[in-house]
Amino acid sequence: MIAVHPTDLSAVPGPSAAPAAPPRSPATILVVDDEPVVLNALSFTLEREGFHVVGCTSPLKALAILNERDFAVIISDQRMPEMMGLEFLIESRRLRPYASRILITAVLALPTIVDAINKGEIFRFVAKPWLREELIATVRNAVQRHDLVTHNDELRAETERLNQQLRETNSQLESKVRDLEQQTRRFDAANRELAASYENSLELCRRILTTYDPVLGGQTRAIVDFAALMARTDHFSDGERHALRTAAGLCDLGLIGVPREMMRAFRSRSDQLSEHERGLLHSHPLYGQTLASLVDHRPEVGEVIRAHHERFDGLGYPDGLAGNAIPWPARCLAVAVGYVESGLAKTAAIEAILAESGKAYDPEAVRLFLKVSSLSQLPKQVREVTLNELEPGMVLANGIYSPHGLLLIGEGQPLSPATILKIRSHNQVAPISQRLLVFL
Repeated sequence: MIAVHPTDLSAVPGPSAAPAAPPRSPATILVVDDEPVVLNALSFTLEREGFHVVGCTSPLKALAILNERDFAVIISDQRMPEMMGLEFLIESRRLRPYASRILITAVLALPTIVDAINKGEIFRFVAKPWLREELIATVRNAVQRHDLVTHNDELRAETERLNQQLRETNSQLESKVRDLEQQTRRFDAANRELAASYENSLELCRRILTTYDPVLGGQTRAIVDFAALMARTDHFSDGERHALRTAAGLCDLGLIGVPREMMRAFRSRSDQLSEHERGLLHSHPLYGQTLASLVDHRPEVGEVIRAHHERFDGLGYPDGLAGNAIPWPARCLAVAVGYVESGLAKTAAIEAILAESGKAYDPEAVRLFLKVSSLSQLPKQVREVTLNELEPGMVLANGIYSPHGLLLIGEGQPLSPATILKIRSHNQVAPISQRLLVFL
């Protein structure tokens, strides 16, 4: 009788060999050994690991079982009276080619075993007396190998089926490609027509505003020009750039519903308007948002129109948004609208815009507006920059102060990365409203 290693019958696994959770569908294993004691030991060890085990003491009966059902792993002893284990495994390969085959032997005939492994007749061999941990690891690897081979075969069959479908589809693909190319040409032509129609729609809206109120039409043209200048910079994403340009032409469309007499009164004596009249004027961004959706359905355009009279300090209308809650294009549009609709001369309009920087207007939007529109009168050796354009090595042409008058950075001081970070961090807490000037 062949001895069994004591660890094979261990009832309590060591702390480093905690049993794994049993698989959802236990793998079925065929174990063949002519000695019942060894067969029972093997079966008991594998069943404790969650495997479903079928034991057999006769290799001939085992071959009959293999004719009837499939197994993930076949384990056989080498020395058996009816048939040697290697011969049994070679025959089992003919019946169940995908099963992983493991040979257990006490007599190590290395050349024979290596040759069998190389020819694919067995997956692994285990030497007697076998160690429980080694056996379990070998069986698990064998199950994984069986699953992989089976899955690969399923993939191969599926690949063949898909290839057949692909061949059938390819026979129709060329004609579809030609149809698609024709459709693409038609779509390109339609897009060109649509773009032209879109521009015509914007122009029609401007003419409607001009017909309704010539002053309003002229203001709209100027606002569009300023918005186009700002949109040419790299301070906007593509979506924001489109929203700014389009909203500039449509932002006052809601004023068409306001009586002309009220518009004239608003320009000449706005302080004498009644609450009802002010409410009607303050509703025009909402009407403009609705009307603009008939020209451009993109929601970001309507959002910019709705928010272009919000104030940076939260005291605007119609929603009382503040700071960065106001869309960036709307903050920039608000500066252009405030400048154009002020009715002041250039210098006075600039001073009015700067006076409201940090209150009605986003200081960064004010800086961008003054920079791109060339409205500010700067010495030749000085240029204006935005907060995002500050770079190490620049020299400030004016001191930077907090809203409370605290000097943050003095005039003439070169900017370092740490200094720029300090300025931007402070701006997040308390927006810097002044213009940023640097020496060329």
